Amino acid sequence: MKSIFVVFFVYLFLTFNVLAQQSLSPEAIFAIKREAFSHSQIESLAFYLTDLAGPRLAGSKLAERAEILVKERLDEMGFSNVRIEFAAEFAQGGWDNFKTYAAMTAPYYANFAALPKAWTGSTNGMVAGEVILLNINTEADFERYRGTLADKIVLLPDFSRYVMQFTPLASRYTDEQLQELAIDPRSQPSSARNRPSLTFSFFGWRLPQPISDFLAEEKPAVIISSGGEFNVPETTSVSHKYGQSEPIAELVLPIEEHGRMSRLMFNNVTVEMEVEIKNEFYDNMVINNVIAEIPGTDSRLRNETVLIGAHWDSWHGGTGAADNAAGCIVMIEAMRIIKATGIQPRRTIRLALWGGEELGLLGSRGYLQNNLYDTNTRTPKTGYQQFALYLNMDNGSGKFRGIYLEENDMAFPFFREWIKPLETLSFGVLSPRKTDRTDHVTFDRIGLPAFQFIQDELEYMRSYHTVMDTYERLIISDLRYNAAIVAALALSAAMDNDKIPPKPLLEGVPAKRR
Repeated sequence: MKSIFVVFFVYLFLTFNVLAQQSLSPEAIFAIKREAFSHSQIESLAFYLTDLAGPRLAGSKLAERAEILVKERLDEMGFSNVRIEFAAEFAQGGWDNFKTYAAMTAPYYANFAALPKAWTGSTNGMVAGEVILLNINTEADFERYRGTLADKIVLLPDFSRYVMQFTPLASRYTDEQLQELAIDPRSQPSSARNRPSLTFSFFGWRLPQPISDFLAEEKPAVIISSGGEFNVPETTSVSHKYGQSEPIAELVLPIEEHGRMSRLMFNNVTVEMEVEIKNEFYDNMVINNVIAEIPGTDSRLRNETVLIGAHWDSWHGGTGAADNAAGCIVMIEAMRIIKATGIQPRRTIRLALWGGEELGLLGSRGYLQNNLYDTNTRTPKTGYQQFALYLNMDNGSGKFRGIYLEENDMAFPFFREWIKPLETLSFGVLSPRKTDRTDHVTFDRIGLPAFQFIQDELEYMRSYHTVMDTYERLIISDLRYNAAIVAALALSAAMDNDKIPPKPLLEGVPAKRR
């Protein structure tokens, strides 16, 4: 009986020793913290990925330049298998803005902050003249304007009003909010805190089709709409495919400047403007990702991948600092930290800087299609079985407070163990909630373990998709902290005996990986 008990005890010990999740040693955590907080390269990366790299609109020549710049930096840092990798076809093609000038010249002169909509055309040099307010509410209204708009400056109406806010422009999570995030919402009415919804004016992103068709026939010189507050224009785009006729030039003015002209015209005051826009289109028909690796060393696990990433593309206003150079800075620094510690990961740790996220997660979706899962046949590829984890950052520059675990109950035991050594860094909220609108969704929707961090919002929405999204939006101390967290979690996943199982969500996706 005693021998049977001993055998049974040894069996239980070996079973739980193999299956139990593992946290990093105190020595490994010490090495990560020393690199993150005493030898940080966050500031130099922040300059390189914002001021030097510039705007990175998908498909643009500036985006191509930025891909080359970041690849060169990753090569210099000594990572392996650094490459610019094809992700997906891109029918829109490339587009860059080279000049934008807009001013009201009557009843007095006022220089305006303005941005062209991406993938719209140019003016024929400087255009000057009276502004026509297009006020179409019925079919009969079309006839009032027919034949009168060619080569004119057309102002679209906007009936939105600025509403004063009495809350701080910047914020961090309170303890109460973090406690709420840790509660599973599946058992109660939805109360998850999501990223605030953006509100756009009626004509902000896309024109109603009848009006769009009418203006295409009339061929005005430029169409002006409103978007953005505090005299800061929003960045937006139009639907266009490379090779189609060049669209009419379109310009976005903040609601203050647009509203001033609208009110003048509603009060029968003649308004005149001068506008000049120069844009160029290119046959760059692909979306790329930038990839780098720290190779795994375990003969059994080195073909498995711990993926960390952030999207590298931005809009054409500003330098895409908070959205999302911040994420790229943190992920590159996390890779540097891991490499500098000298710890040899068992699994390969792969960095992915995604292209085309702003236009529909194109880079990560292309990576999934090419490497992990055929979405047409709903068939897993070899990379699906080798996928261990994806960590994503895309909510600005704010400090990590925890992680959204996407209702993946299988992930909790792993993260509970992995975050134990991070207790002194106050990183601890494991939220069962789902969050969306960024690249981890690409992987989560087929059940793979992919997660986005909970971040302090700071003033993210104030500069979101505007010319204000520049280096000044970055909080260096928060990014330094975030890089330490990513390094610890990525290395934990790369060293663990096991990996997080996928969620069995879709028909054709296996519930277990062999």
